[in-house]
This record gives sequence, C-alpha cells and structure tokens, in this order.
Amino acid sequence: MTESSPAPEPLPKLQEGVNAKLVSSGERERLKQLLRERLIECGWRDELKEQCKRIVKARGFENVTTEDLAREITPVGRATVPDAVKAELLQNIRKFLQP
Repeated sequence: MTESSPAPEPLPKLQEGVNAKLVSSGERERLKQLLRERLIECGWRDELKEQCKRIVKARGFENVTTEDLAREITPVGRATVPDAVKAELLQNIRKFLQP
C-alpha cells in the first residue's frame, strides 16, 4: 500500500483567497475601474448596448424584462471581451499577487 500525497488545494478555495486579498487591499475596485475604462475605450460597452437595443426592439419593450435581457446578453458580453483587455487584467492580478 502506498501513501498518497495530499490533494492540491481546490480551485474554489484558491479563488476565494485571491478575491479576499484583492478586496481587503482595495485592488479589486481599482481593477474593476480599469476594466470599465478599457471596455469603454475599445467600444465593447457601446456594442453591448446596441445589442440590447436590438433585442428590445425585436421583441417589444413590454415583452422583455431586465432579467431576461441580462440572462441573454451576459454570455455574449463575456465571450466578446477583447483578449488584450483580458491579458492586461490578468497581468495586473499576477503582479499584485507576486511576493
């Protein structure tokens, strides 16, 4: 019988720890602001707004709830964030987490 090595820390625990460190330091808010600025600069926000308008127009204002619109547009929004914006944010997080 062989001894098993301890299991690696589960990803959710690691994410919780990173998030807690980001929040407690105020870095999370700074990164959120940076993300907002970059998404506005690249036109992502305007494109998502236009897509929302198209959905509302196609279905009719009375037939679309905020929840329905958010549920439909969220996957599109996440999928269309430019790679350069994601990379910049990830680089900032890595720099923050370095000892």
